[in-house]
Amino acid sequence: MDLNRLAEAIGVEGAPSGRIFDLAYDPRTVTPGSLFFCIAGARADGHDLAADAVAAGAVALVVERPVDVDVPQLAVPSVRAAMGPASVLFFGDPSRELEVAAVTGTNGKTTTAFLLRSILDEAGRRPALLTNIERRVGGEQQPIGLNTPESIDLQQLFRTMLDAGDRSCAMEATSIAGVKGRLAGTRFAVLVFTNLTQDHLDFHGTMEEYFAAKRALFEQADRAVINVGDEWGARLATELPDARTFTPDDDIPFDLKLRGRFNRANALGAIWAARELGIDDEAIARGVEQLQGVPGRFESVEVGQPFAVIVDYAHTPDSLVNVLQAARGLGDGRLIVVFGAGGDRDREKRPLMGRAAAENSDRAIVTTDNPRTEDPAAIAEQVADGQLEIVLDRRAAIETALADAQPGDVVVIAGKGADTKMELADRSVPFDDRAVARLVLEGQLLA
Repeated sequence: MDLNRLAEAIGVEGAPSGRIFDLAYDPRTVTPGSLFFCIAGARADGHDLAADAVAAGAVALVVERPVDVDVPQLAVPSVRAAMGPASVLFFGDPSRELEVAAVTGTNGKTTTAFLLRSILDEAGRRPALLTNIERRVGGEQQPIGLNTPESIDLQQLFRTMLDAGDRSCAMEATSIAGVKGRLAGTRFAVLVFTNLTQDHLDFHGTMEEYFAAKRALFEQADRAVINVGDEWGARLATELPDARTFTPDDDIPFDLKLRGRFNRANALGAIWAARELGIDDEAIARGVEQLQGVPGRFESVEVGQPFAVIVDYAHTPDSLVNVLQAARGLGDGRLIVVFGAGGDRDREKRPLMGRAAAENSDRAIVTTDNPRTEDPAAIAEQVADGQLEIVLDRRAAIETALADAQPGDVVVIAGKGADTKMELADRSVPFDDRAVARLVLEGQLLA
């Protein structure tokens, strides 16, 4: 594509002509003939990496300030904002061909996306899948990354999906990705709103700003489906009067295999989204009934023990309450929960999570959960708030909970779900709650 066309797409006039063969924002992915976007990131400023990009083959740059490199430079107010429209143009506006069924909200995005993919598959719409735990392109599983990739990666991925034979895509659409411009130019054939509860306030600042970020995504949607059983959803519906609405208490005329009231809401969002896409109820029924579970979402760990063990991703106060209330019905004994809170994230929710666990379980054990650059002990103290017991080592916390469990009890291990790594300050180490629980349980049965 000619550099002139890309320059016009991002509002730059008078750019020189020249052939562009690829787009990049990381010098490590630059190929000869690339247009390089100098993004100022959290760890590095792309302007400081411009010379490396040119050495790797970049023939032009998109910049916010001039850099001392002898290639054409397209100056824009925001490089990140420019990357979206340039990516859409370069990759041929793929979401105009690909039927994108997206899900946004604090909780339930992944499960709703899995349900949508199952329904789209049964309807013969050849769906791809883009979530934070699984990606599928052309029917093949691919490595995961950001649940909503950077705009260059996302638009290229959409084009790859089409080239691989996909005709639709079920995906998560996060508010942070929207604010950062990763979703700029993406058309949603339908967008589902699940709920809005406290999370990500380290990024958004306030719930009002968080809501505004979710609301903005609907400007890109042809159709909207909203859970009005959620107070923020009810508000959103008043601003989008043409949206299809539902509540978690609505009837589901299909055999839903997923347990919990929160999964009823997820299923209803997927059902109504499918209906908005013109899919008949027979295909919807097959899709809903075919999905037996989602990795790390209310996932049972069974090795023959006389009590239930559930692993879930719940990492907000509201989702923790929902999971614990659903788990309570799985046994007639005590409910034990192991959980924590992530580092470098919304700190205000930490004592709220502790309170949620204390009020909805019989024994709550606070432990480490992706501390990143923070002190794990300090995080745990903020969650426990002087009221709950702390077992800082997560493996030991799981062992403690499982050793205490009696027949009829239920043990919930919350926060990481299908994650297979623990994020520390300087590295990530392998850690899978499901695998650890299984090993501990097998050891108990052999003892």
